[in-house]
Amino acid sequence: MGLDLDPSSAETPLDEDEKEGLLITTITTRRELNEFEQLGVEKAVGWTRRRRIALNEILTEAFVRALHKRMFEDVWRWAGEFRTSNKNLGVDKNEIRTELRKLLDDCTYWIDRKVFSADEAAVRFSHRMVTIHPFANGNGRHSRLLADILASHGLGRPVFSWGSANLASTGIARTAYLKALRAADQNKYAALLEFARQ
Repeated sequence: MGLDLDPSSAETPLDEDEKEGLLITTITTRRELNEFEQLGVEKAVGWTRRRRIALNEILTEAFVRALHKRMFEDVWRWAGEFRTSNKNLGVDKNEIRTELRKLLDDCTYWIDRKVFSADEAAVRFSHRMVTIHPFANGNGRHSRLLADILASHGLGRPVFSWGSANLASTGIARTAYLKALRAADQNKYAALLEFARQ
């Protein structure tokens, strides 16, 4: 299962590995990191609302990377760059480009052939993206924003609500999201689709 949600307390100090690549050296806790990252996410959302983005642009490696960079460029030196080490989540670092290419091709096929509804294609795209876990951090938020862009710009649907909650904080919404992701890991997408539109 691919998650970027840290189960630890918001006041947990970041360890030295977690600080590697941070541009803001005053960040010391998970809460502070989440706050700065959220500012970048909001900046990226504003950017997507101010421009038209075609479906064939969204479904490219260049766009996937550019969006991550735009989201996190003020926080992480490596924003927009694929991870260079293996994690306990995601594919092997050497398989990121290959698996991403497969996902982009699969999603194009789903949409062209109407294999799934627009919502399901976008939610499946988000889930597979976070399962690949292409970046060192921010994969969940990145994959959800990609799904929103795919739905709204590419498929003419409204953006998703994703439970209408901050999924980085512990609580009912996060628990429901984790449960829905686990089901999607087993190719059961009903709960994740429902959660995305709550």
